[in-house]
Amino acid sequence: MNFVSKDLERLFDGCFAQSHRTILVGGGEEPLYIPSASPETAPHQVIYREDYFASALHEVAHWCLAGADRRLLDDYGYWYAPDGRDAQQQVEFERAEARPQALESLFSEACNFPFNLSADNLDAGFGPSDRFQLAVEEARAGLVARGLPRRAASFRQALTSAVAACGD
Repeated sequence: MNFVSKDLERLFDGCFAQSHRTILVGGGEEPLYIPSASPETAPHQVIYREDYFASALHEVAHWCLAGADRRLLDDYGYWYAPDGRDAQQQVEFERAEARPQALESLFSEACNFPFNLSADNLDAGFGPSDRFQLAVEEARAGLVARGLPRRAASFRQALTSAVAACGD
């Protein structure tokens, strides 16, 4: 199956719109998580950049890893410095991003979409460091060995089932 971002939205919403009152929304200028002040009437939103498939998978990975308290905070309460980070800020970014990118790689694999490690810092000229690549590989191995968190496992299974249903 050749997924498009709208397919991911439908799968995510099918998994979590009712149980967690959270939906996946494309079209954002920047990725963002917006918790709802009133989830019974307006769902929480995981917003991904424009219609980029990889951005959707990445933002779902962040949501699947965020605990209940973090899911009450804008963008999970995390620090984020935009593109153009200096070397020290890049080290902090890589430290925070290893596990989400590891999970994103598992989601990508489940739907036969190529995963690309992202340093997310093109303006500063930093690509993914060897240290970051190793950290993502170790985080991925840990997720596989220990099992995925419940929401992540549910979404990965939905991706795998959708691919199987289409004969890919």
